[in-house]
Amino acid sequence: MSEPIGRLPPLNALRAFEAAARRLSFRAAADELGVTQGAVAQHVRGLEASLGVKLFERLPRTLALTDEGRAYVTHIRRAFELIREATRAIRPEPLRLTISITSTFAAKWLLPRLPAFTEANPLIDLRILASEGLSNFQSDGVDIAVRQGRPPFGPGLTVDFLFAQEIVAVCSPKLLRRQTAALDPAALKNHVLLHDTHDLWPEFIEKELGISAPPEAKNLRFNQTGLAIDAAISGQGIALVSKFLVETDLSAGRLIQPFAATMRGERDYYVVAPRKQRHPGPAETVRRWLLSMAT
Repeated sequence: MSEPIGRLPPLNALRAFEAAARRLSFRAAADELGVTQGAVAQHVRGLEASLGVKLFERLPRTLALTDEGRAYVTHIRRAFELIREATRAIRPEPLRLTISITSTFAAKWLLPRLPAFTEANPLIDLRILASEGLSNFQSDGVDIAVRQGRPPFGPGLTVDFLFAQEIVAVCSPKLLRRQTAALDPAALKNHVLLHDTHDLWPEFIEKELGISAPPEAKNLRFNQTGLAIDAAISGQGIALVSKFLVETDLSAGRLIQPFAATMRGERDYYVVAPRKQRHPGPAETVRRWLLSMAT
């Protein structure tokens, strides 16, 4: 028996019908909607009963729309599109902010923490600009940046301290699997020293280990700190890195510190942003989040 004229069919039944009409399969429609095949079939049977017409021909391996079903689904799809357009028009659009960071900072620190930020701030669409070179706040459209250096960074900028440059030596545990104590500095000649562009090994060896750089030591050089860290994790040698970049790897046991020494660097990490922001509210949210993650 058909429903009274003017009464709308249930929305779930219309969704099931539209999906089945598009896929010509109750099973495929069920997979798309995340329900059971039986639920889709029941929705369609109920819709046919309420309309008083047959919408599908049930064939052995597929479905076929009847003339009534073909005409009906055209209007239903148009109605769903109107609903989608109305929803897009009323829903606030995410605001895009660009943050400029180095590739290593992105891979080793920011990206593992990013899901928590996006979940808490769904209306801020972060664009990550990862580059070893300095970006321009104006020409590159950058809203906020993480910079390593020494203040002052220039007029018209707000600058917040983020991390100290605390340099530690790290390597894979398997590199020292026969080692029962800290590595003897004299044994560096038997290991590969992994360098990045900061080239801090000579200073570290002299200041923190109290020896001359071993001329016999093998060296492997990278243009990014992240590559040196990955090489250390894979057991290729010993790297010198800022400790905050490898805290997760140290906690997980992927890396160890063969020396207890920590060298205080002169180029700390700062959050830098223009005083005059295009989007001051969201930019302040990102700034505060970065600083909170460093505490």
